[in-house]
Amino acid sequence: MVAAKLTEFGLEVHRGLAKTGVVGTLKLGDSPRTIGLRADMDALPMQEENTFAHRSVVPNTMHACGHDGHTAMLLGAAAALAQSRDFDGTVHFIFQPAEESAGGGGVMVDEGLFDLFPVDGVYGMHNWPGMPVGQFGLRTGALEASMDNFDITIKGTGAHAAMPHLGVDPIVIAAQLVTALQSLVSRSTNPLDSAVVSVTQIEAGSAYNIIPDTAQLRGCLRALNTQTQADIQARMHRLVNDICSALGARGELCFKPICPALINHKTETHIAAAAARAVVGEANVDDQYPPTLGSEDFAFMLQARPGSYIFIGNGPGEGGCLLHSAHYDFNDQVIPLGVRYWCQLVADVLPKPGGS
Repeated sequence: MVAAKLTEFGLEVHRGLAKTGVVGTLKLGDSPRTIGLRADMDALPMQEENTFAHRSVVPNTMHACGHDGHTAMLLGAAAALAQSRDFDGTVHFIFQPAEESAGGGGVMVDEGLFDLFPVDGVYGMHNWPGMPVGQFGLRTGALEASMDNFDITIKGTGAHAAMPHLGVDPIVIAAQLVTALQSLVSRSTNPLDSAVVSVTQIEAGSAYNIIPDTAQLRGCLRALNTQTQADIQARMHRLVNDICSALGARGELCFKPICPALINHKTETHIAAAAARAVVGEANVDDQYPPTLGSEDFAFMLQARPGSYIFIGNGPGEGGCLLHSAHYDFNDQVIPLGVRYWCQLVADVLPKPGGS
């Protein structure tokens, strides 16, 4: 649908990066300047609990993070710019798949996104529940955290539940590890360096009366800077090894890097903030917006090219209308503001000679 719409608007369309990625290109005038605008296309593996007519009709699949709205806003901008033709240069409209789980942003970069579509700067945008409609938030530097998933395997010795002294109980060790891991942030990390260690899965055992051989813990580590990330990873390795060894078991810890911290570049963030102010006014743009420990694979694009990422207010989050909630709903009132922001950004970065 995205490719068809871009073709209808008169853009040159490329398909296939990261399997289902789409890039539409619109070039006007003689300027060599280029800009990339990115929207994410993805859904989440969860059942939607809303009852309105536009709820998901695919079981266990839901637009619970607003990617449908992000796609609509960038398509709207492509349509508006193709019609107004009020810029001088090249705009690449980047529709990126698999933001939620497969790191589609990194895949697009690895497959040559910016070799095929060179840009002077690349920009992204995400809706933000809890921020009033008509407001924007961003900051220079870290806006979102890195994300590393981890797997911990505790190898003990199975035994009868009535004779635990004959075995090494991995479940008891797992419980101690869960508690100890929380101290890495609360007692071993500078309070000014934000990070989170969350154990989200515990798996062990098969019967009421059997102490199992192994237990597994899974979870994620998030941090806003690479040094904090590396320090916590090193301490996690020591904790797993030392606690398991002290209690007669063997522990294995494996990290699975998902994405780096999202770091906004200074110059491009000033450009983005100015465009947002032109749309909604000075008082409605917070250019010192607090960072979040959520993660976003637009970070890969910002590692490859200078750029900036901005939050656009999605309105109140009451009634469970929060990101990744089964009751989430993208606020359609935001769409015109998002379209205007994209168009203003292009007008500012790729101005026509002598103004428009």
